[in-house]
Amino acid sequence: MTKKSVVVKKQAQVEAVANVLKDKVLTQVDKTKVMAEKEMVKVKKQLEHAYSSVEGYAKKNPEKAALVAAGVGAALGAALSLLLSGGKKGKK
Repeated sequence: MTKKSVVVKKQAQVEAVANVLKDKVLTQVDKTKVMAEKEMVKVKKQLEHAYSSVEGYAKKNPEKAALVAAGVGAALGAALSLLLSGGKKGKK
């Protein structure tokens, strides 16, 4: 066998292995995509249930719901302000 024929043979082997690996990766990607879609459906159902629960609570207890919403808004506003200022408030 010449050097060139050995190189050609090795190249063909590498290409064959690469194709097998490509097929395995694509198969795994497809499986992962299906699993992700199933999980998204589960999460969507859970969020819908949670939304319904919160909505019912808010209708039964509007004052408490308003206070909770105000508290959450204040906390988010403070956190956002801290993040945007880089935590350097008052330091120059």
